[in-house]
Amino acid sequence: MLIDILRKELIKLNVKCNDWKEAIEEGAYLLEKEGIVNKNYKDAIINNFYELGPYMVIAPGIVLSHARPEAGVNNNGISILTLEDPIEFGSELNDPVKLIITLAAKDNTSHLSALSKLMEILMNSDDLNSIINAKTVQEVVKIIEKYS
Repeated sequence: MLIDILRKELIKLNVKCNDWKEAIEEGAYLLEKEGIVNKNYKDAIINNFYELGPYMVIAPGIVLSHARPEAGVNNNGISILTLEDPIEFGSELNDPVKLIITLAAKDNTSHLSALSKLMEILMNSDDLNSIINAKTVQEVVKIIEKYS
Protein backbone atom coordinates (compact mmCIF):
# COMPACT_ATOMS: atom_id res chain seq x y z
CA MET A 1 0.00 0.00 0.00
CA LEU A 2 1.07 3.56 -0.66
CA ILE A 3 1.03 4.56 3.02
CA ASP A 4 3.53 1.76 3.76
CA ILE A 5 6.22 3.26 1.53
CA LEU A 6 5.27 6.94 1.88
CA ARG A 7 5.27 7.21 5.68
CA LYS A 8 5.06 10.48 7.63
CA GLU A 9 8.83 10.32 8.30
CA LEU A 10 9.33 10.69 4.55
CA ILE A 11 7.40 13.96 4.24
CA LYS A 12 8.87 17.42 4.76
CA LEU A 13 7.02 20.63 4.00
CA ASN A 14 7.95 24.19 3.01
CA VAL A 15 11.68 23.55 2.78
CA LYS A 16 13.99 26.39 1.75
CA CYS A 17 16.34 25.25 -1.04
CA ASN A 18 18.63 27.43 -3.14
CA ASP A 19 18.65 25.37 -6.34
CA TRP A 20 17.46 22.16 -7.98
CA LYS A 21 20.44 20.17 -6.75
CA GLU A 22 19.78 21.07 -3.12
CA ALA A 23 16.09 20.16 -3.56
CA ILE A 24 17.05 16.73 -4.95
CA GLU A 25 19.51 16.20 -2.08
CA GLU A 26 16.83 17.07 0.51
CA GLY A 27 14.30 14.65 -1.02
CA ALA A 28 16.84 11.83 -1.21
CA TYR A 29 18.06 12.51 2.32
CA LEU A 30 14.59 11.74 3.70
CA LEU A 31 14.95 8.23 2.23
CA GLU A 32 18.60 7.92 3.25
CA LYS A 33 18.04 8.72 6.93
CA GLU A 34 15.40 5.93 7.07
CA GLY A 35 17.83 3.42 5.52
CA ILE A 36 15.76 3.04 2.35
CA VAL A 37 18.67 4.19 0.16
CA ASN A 38 22.37 4.79 0.67
CA LYS A 39 24.35 7.95 -0.11
CA ASN A 40 25.11 6.77 -3.66
CA TYR A 41 21.44 7.08 -4.63
CA LYS A 42 21.37 10.87 -4.30
CA ASP A 43 24.49 11.14 -6.46
CA ALA A 44 22.96 8.86 -9.09
CA ILE A 45 19.84 11.06 -9.31
CA ILE A 46 21.93 14.21 -9.68
CA ASN A 47 24.09 12.55 -12.34
CA ASN A 48 20.91 11.60 -14.23
CA PHE A 49 19.89 15.26 -14.30
CA TYR A 50 23.31 16.31 -15.58
CA GLU A 51 23.37 13.58 -18.24
CA LEU A 52 19.73 13.46 -19.34
CA GLY A 53 18.35 16.90 -18.53
CA PRO A 54 15.13 17.73 -16.68
CA TYR A 55 13.09 14.74 -17.88
CA MET A 56 12.12 14.05 -14.24
CA VAL A 57 10.01 17.23 -14.21
CA ILE A 58 6.92 15.20 -15.03
CA ALA A 59 4.19 17.85 -14.81
CA PRO A 60 3.88 21.55 -14.04
CA GLY A 61 5.58 22.12 -10.69
CA ILE A 62 6.38 18.44 -10.02
CA VAL A 63 9.64 16.47 -10.07
CA LEU A 64 9.68 12.68 -9.74
CA SER A 65 13.34 12.10 -8.96
CA HIS A 66 14.69 8.58 -9.13
CA ALA A 67 17.59 6.40 -10.21
CA ARG A 68 18.10 2.72 -10.97
CA PRO A 69 17.62 0.16 -8.16
CA GLU A 70 21.30 -0.82 -8.33
CA ALA A 71 22.29 2.80 -7.56
CA GLY A 72 21.82 2.20 -3.84
CA VAL A 73 18.23 1.20 -3.06
CA ASN A 74 17.71 -1.05 -0.02
CA ASN A 75 13.88 -0.98 0.08
CA ASN A 76 10.95 0.60 -1.72
CA GLY A 77 10.18 4.11 -0.56
CA ILE A 78 8.77 7.45 -1.64
CA SER A 79 9.48 10.83 -0.08
CA ILE A 80 7.57 14.07 -0.53
CA LEU A 81 9.17 17.47 -0.19
CA THR A 82 7.37 20.75 -0.76
CA LEU A 83 9.43 23.86 -1.34
CA GLU A 84 8.95 27.20 0.35
CA ASP A 85 9.83 28.94 -2.91
CA PRO A 86 9.51 27.31 -6.36
CA ILE A 87 12.79 26.41 -8.11
CA GLU A 88 13.79 26.26 -11.78
CA PHE A 89 14.88 22.80 -12.94
CA GLY A 90 15.47 23.71 -16.58
CA SER A 91 12.14 22.41 -17.89
CA GLU A 92 10.63 24.82 -20.40
CA LEU A 93 7.14 23.37 -19.99
CA ASN A 94 6.94 22.53 -16.29
CA ASP A 95 9.11 24.98 -14.32
CA PRO A 96 9.11 26.26 -11.65
CA VAL A 97 8.93 23.23 -9.32
CA LYS A 98 7.26 23.25 -5.90
CA LEU A 99 6.88 19.49 -5.23
CA ILE A 100 9.76 17.00 -5.14
CA ILE A 101 8.76 13.33 -5.06
CA THR A 102 11.70 10.96 -4.70
CA LEU A 103 11.10 7.35 -5.64
CA ALA A 104 13.30 4.48 -4.50
CA ALA A 105 12.47 1.15 -6.12
CA LYS A 106 14.40 -1.97 -5.07
CA ASP A 107 13.50 -3.73 -8.32
CA ASN A 108 11.59 -3.08 -11.52
CA THR A 109 8.14 -4.25 -10.37
CA SER A 110 7.43 -4.33 -6.60
CA HIS A 111 6.78 -0.56 -6.40
CA LEU A 112 4.35 -0.34 -9.31
CA SER A 113 1.07 -0.55 -7.38
CA ALA A 114 2.18 2.20 -4.96
CA LEU A 115 3.39 4.29 -7.90
CA SER A 116 0.00 3.82 -9.57
CA LYS A 117 -1.76 5.14 -6.45
CA LEU A 118 0.65 8.09 -6.32
CA MET A 119 -0.22 8.92 -9.93
CA GLU A 120 -3.92 8.91 -8.98
CA ILE A 121 -3.15 11.60 -6.39
CA LEU A 122 -1.18 13.63 -8.92
CA MET A 123 -4.09 13.49 -11.38
CA ASN A 124 -6.56 14.74 -8.76
CA SER A 125 -5.96 18.49 -8.84
CA ASP A 126 -7.70 19.12 -5.50
CA ASP A 127 -5.61 16.55 -3.62
CA LEU A 128 -2.43 17.58 -5.44
CA ASN A 129 -2.96 21.24 -4.54
CA SER A 130 -3.74 20.24 -0.95
CA ILE A 131 -0.38 18.46 -0.73
CA ILE A 132 1.53 21.33 -2.34
CA ASN A 133 -0.07 23.85 0.03
CA ALA A 134 -0.17 21.67 3.15
CA LYS A 135 0.96 23.27 6.40
CA THR A 136 1.28 20.01 8.36
CA VAL A 137 2.53 16.52 7.58
CA GLN A 138 -0.76 15.15 8.94
CA GLU A 139 -2.67 16.93 6.14
CA VAL A 140 -0.54 15.09 3.58
CA VAL A 141 -0.87 11.76 5.40
CA LYS A 142 -4.69 12.08 5.33
CA ILE A 143 -4.62 12.45 1.55
CA ILE A 144 -2.24 9.50 1.12
CA GLU A 145 -4.47 7.35 3.34
CA LYS A 146 -7.44 8.01 1.01
CA TYR A 147 -5.48 6.24 -1.77
CA SER A 148 -4.09 3.37 0.33
